[in-house]
Amino acid sequence: MSLKNPYGDFELTDPQAMRALAHPVRLAALSYLQKNGPATATQLSEHVGASPSVTSWHLRHLATFGLVTDGPSPDGGTDKRRRWWQAVARGFRFEMPSTPEGAEAARLLRAELMSQALDYAQQWLSDIEPGLAPELSREAWSANTLLMITPDEAEAIENGIEDLLAPYVQRGLDGAPTEAHPIRMIRMSLPEATN
Repeated sequence: MSLKNPYGDFELTDPQAMRALAHPVRLAALSYLQKNGPATATQLSEHVGASPSVTSWHLRHLATFGLVTDGPSPDGGTDKRRRWWQAVARGFRFEMPSTPEGAEAARLLRAELMSQALDYAQQWLSDIEPGLAPELSREAWSANTLLMITPDEAEAIENGIEDLLAPYVQRGLDGAPTEAHPIRMIRMSLPEATN
């Protein structure tokens, strides 16, 4: 496992794969599979806003880049009429490529990631947070901090955060204490223009 990838995330380096994943249905399907495990295109369709046949097409497209693969039926069945899909990793990551084509693909993916993260945050505020027990609601936090740091310091901060979170990510659901509950952590680092 890479020192810069303590979670074992799928590392996207191909601009075509970044461009493919920047599609809202594909990103939503991959996110669902990463969170919930194997599913069929029919099951996914209601969560990604597309018909089962369109969802199936998008899953096959993701499979060409190695992001998803055939998965096991949860009940151990062998019904060939139902194709189960699974994510190959619990997360993915990418860096901004140095080529213009790669940078544009990464920007498209970054924009869709941010859009879905902001949608999730809005949905959490309106639908989930009002129904949380007070002790869970207090576990939510927000911050907006301006730092004056060098690129090396920014990398050190990100690596430190990942090192801190890695044991909790790596243990997964099965290794978590019985009193543990899911918390989605959304991080954004947005360098600002200096002029």
